[in-house]
Amino acid sequence: MNIQGTITLKHGRDHSVKRFHPWIFSGAIQFATETLQDGDWVEVVDARKTTVGYGHYQKGTITVRMLTFGAAKPAADLYESKLKKALQVRREAEVISDKTNAYRLLHGEGDGLPGLIIDVYSEVAVVQAHSTGMLRDRALIAAAVHASLTETGLGNTAVYFKSMQEKAASEYLLGMAAVPHVVKEHGNRFYIDWEEGQKTGFFLDQRENRKLLGEMAKGKTVLNTFCYTGGFSIYALQNEAKLVHSVDASEKAIALTRKNLELNGFDPTTHACAAEDTFDFLKDKQDVYDLIILDPPAFAKHKDSRHQAVKGYQRLNAEAMKMIKPGGIIFTFSCSQVVDRQLFYDTIVSAGIQAGRQIKVLHHLAQPADHPVSLYHPEGEYLKGLVLYVE
Repeated sequence: MNIQGTITLKHGRDHSVKRFHPWIFSGAIQFATETLQDGDWVEVVDARKTTVGYGHYQKGTITVRMLTFGAAKPAADLYESKLKKALQVRREAEVISDKTNAYRLLHGEGDGLPGLIIDVYSEVAVVQAHSTGMLRDRALIAAAVHASLTETGLGNTAVYFKSMQEKAASEYLLGMAAVPHVVKEHGNRFYIDWEEGQKTGFFLDQRENRKLLGEMAKGKTVLNTFCYTGGFSIYALQNEAKLVHSVDASEKAIALTRKNLELNGFDPTTHACAAEDTFDFLKDKQDVYDLIILDPPAFAKHKDSRHQAVKGYQRLNAEAMKMIKPGGIIFTFSCSQVVDRQLFYDTIVSAGIQAGRQIKVLHHLAQPADHPVSLYHPEGEYLKGLVLYVE
């Protein structure tokens, strides 16, 4: 890697990076090479000029995202090496199998490459760059993805870069592939459209929570709100749910939910899909459902919107708690990173008090093993969930 400059930390501001936290904030920096551009590789040194690691530079609150720690310069095969380690983790955790060929290959800070997300759908890898450094290195990353997947026997026919920034267009960095593409998850099949769909095309982080939902859905009437492409709905039906209704405000999401129902052999007219606001749909549905899934998009992406997000989670959960059948089960989630686990729990408690029902917590849920959280970067835990029993 070509190192373009140096970042010198203030005295006493090197503790977190020496404890392997991957972010260096602007307030910790004493000096920076004047010619640095966003995305440059930089050497980071402490006040004594001792090298503490290397990373990508970018102007902003998080000024450096650390990709290596220690004095050794990053090797030319850095990306391939880290991807192979990430694959080993997924294999040890038994994420990849004959029944599951859709998984997250690389999860940013959790896998030691901040700013980079890579999801694999069968033999197609979808890359997202959340930093300018990863954007600039995308050709290197694509080559490393192809090498690591083919060498380990998983195969790779295409690498698609899905742009998150106006600086670059989405494009195939390697090969081509037709969309939508069918993948398997615990034996269930889903259409994936990484070109037009949300995120990389599917919410892989709910895989194990969908599986648990399916195991609890037999014989139940189920409501899947904010259903997107119907993931929870398919699992419920495959496990002999009595009836499943899927709701999302997006017409495109509902259309894809119907396609996924048909793909798995279910009738989307019997198991109704509604393109409707969830709060409007919940009206006049007292005692209709035994099991409700509340998996909304992030209500807060910044701290200044956290208060409104909490109010939104409280209102949504209180409405579901009021109208679910006695003995019903609610799967409720927050993917808002600024709403931590304790705040989410407290919000659900408040919703329960507002609903006036006796409620028990059956499970605490989180993101799966292919979305790992570094022990030294707790901010990487973003998905929180609870399974509630409503008396």
